[in-house]
Amino acid sequence: MLGIVITGNGSFASGLMQAMEQIVGKQEQCTAIDFTEGMTTEDLHQALNQASKICDVGDGLVFLTDLLGGTPFSQASQLTLAHPQWQVLTGTNMQIAVEMMLERQALDAEKFRDMALDCSHQGLTSLWHQQQQNKRSHNNDGI
Repeated sequence: MLGIVITGNGSFASGLMQAMEQIVGKQEQCTAIDFTEGMTTEDLHQALNQASKICDVGDGLVFLTDLLGGTPFSQASQLTLAHPQWQVLTGTNMQIAVEMMLERQALDAEKFRDMALDCSHQGLTSLWHQQQQNKRSHNNDGI
C-alpha cells in the first residue's frame, strides 16, 4: 500500500489528519509531521525522513503538503529527488485527503498524483457554480 506523509506549517498536518481520520478512520502507513514554531529546517528534514522510512514499505510514498514553495514542501521535495517512486503534492485540503485515502491501496504514486490533481480541480467550486450545474442538469433531462 502507498505510504502517505502529511506535512505543513503550524498544526496543519496533524489537524488535517485528525479531521480526515474522523471521516475515514485510522490509516495505516500514514502520519502527520507538523513544522511548528521553534523547529529548524533540519529538524523538519529529519522528521520527514524518519516518517518516510516508516510509511513506505516498498510500494511508494506521497507527501501531501500545504503550500507550494513552503519549507515543508521544499524539504519533502529534497527527499523525493532520491526516490523516483515518491511524489510531492501541494495545496492539500480535506477533500483530497479524504478521497485519496479511500483510493490509495490500488494506486502507485504517479496514479495517486494524477487522481489527486483531478480531485482537487473538481472539489474547488462555489454554491453559485453548483446551482448553475444543477439547473443545466434539470434542463437537459426533458423535464
